[in-house]
Amino acid sequence: MNVLLTALAPIFWGTTYFVATELLPEGRPLLAGALRALPVGLWIVISYKKLPQGIWWWRVLVLGTLNIGLFFVLLFVAAYRLPGGVAATLGAIQPLIVAGLAWLLLAQRPRLITLLAGVVGIVGVALLVLAPRAALDVWGVVAALAGTVSMATGVVLAKRWVRPVPVLLFTGWQLLVGGVLVAMLSLLIEGLPPHFTVTNVLGFSYLGIVGTGLAYTLWFRGIERIGVSVSFLGLLSPLVATLVGYVVLGQHLSGWQLTGGILILVSVVVGNWQGKKRQDKRSQRTQNESIAATAPRPACN
Repeated sequence: MNVLLTALAPIFWGTTYFVATELLPEGRPLLAGALRALPVGLWIVISYKKLPQGIWWWRVLVLGTLNIGLFFVLLFVAAYRLPGGVAATLGAIQPLIVAGLAWLLLAQRPRLITLLAGVVGIVGVALLVLAPRAALDVWGVVAALAGTVSMATGVVLAKRWVRPVPVLLFTGWQLLVGGVLVAMLSLLIEGLPPHFTVTNVLGFSYLGIVGTGLAYTLWFRGIERIGVSVSFLGLLSPLVATLVGYVVLGQHLSGWQLTGGILILVSVVVGNWQGKKRQDKRSQRTQNESIAATAPRPACN
């Protein structure tokens, strides 16, 4: 159940491209990022009437920047300088980066099958979305890789730093920090927002409430309950985006794309199966240590 609930997050993210191209004003990606994060983050924080305290001030600044602010900005740069297939393929290396960071920061040494599942996921995404003659731009590639590293680091740190508040408030703190950062850049680069139509308002509302507020809440919940293997679920995002294009926009699916989709599903299943085994072993070890600590000790004669 935890995996299925967490999978809803990348499924919602997979609809972002359709909503952005069909419902939002053109040429305003930073504005879209700001309105995705800032209003819902502000609403959550005001509802709880609670701000971070002590060490959590700088931790929330770090997490909000990595998971929301910096990630959204780098995503914007990559989207403008690279074909979508190239950006998605570069983003697919996130499970491998997460595995390396988890080894470094959480002492969780990755297993060979996990690394192989990560490689299979990259191949699957490449077959699904990468055009045969896709052009490469150096700064676009750098931005896409940096955005992937940013999100991967945020995933590992969110697992390392046990949240002190409910997951919804924890999400709201990060959305507020990231939203403020993207909003400032939007005003600086794109200028004041244009007049919004009813369609634009509906699109922004969906992205803010469902595609960001709900999705990130489920994502951070999944990191806590499943572990860093949730990064494999992120591979579902380009798969869903492709399926939406096929179902709603009437786009064609080739045999190579279908093969890529199957490889993605294999990668997701294997990656999360390995993550579940690791979590179960860790829980069992913690339970055994707890029982051993509370067991009565024999008296010494």
